[in-house]
Amino acid sequence: MNPTIKIWRFTNIYGKVEFGENVSIGCFCDIGGNHRGVKIGNNVKIQSHCFIPDGITIEDNVFIGPGVVFTNDKNPPSGKENWKETFVRRGAVIGANATILPGIEIGENATIGAGSVVTKSVEANQTVCGNPAKLIVKVL
Repeated sequence: MNPTIKIWRFTNIYGKVEFGENVSIGCFCDIGGNHRGVKIGNNVKIQSHCFIPDGITIEDNVFIGPGVVFTNDKNPPSGKENWKETFVRRGAVIGANATILPGIEIGENATIGAGSVVTKSVEANQTVCGNPAKLIVKVL
């Protein structure tokens, strides 16, 4: 394992997970999968109590707040052949307790407000919040 990865106690890492450098993962997280796997880029900080299942790609310089839940199955239990991939592009920030539905792309430098339920893709530099998450501001 890469020595620049800090994984706190009581976190489950399983299956195919690729780590970049300078990654910090808080306690009580559940990360992994055996179908498509999980990819975590460089300089990523994942706070405690997060769920990151199979098929999630997190690019460089992303911050994920505590209690964030990613999902990969729109119609559970559909079986892994129907799971959707989700992409979090570089520099994105996801606030505490947000839920990210499957098949979503969160654009570069986008911000997801705490407690938001993201049901569709978020463009680069947008800030969204609410349930369902709606556009608050777009920085040009």
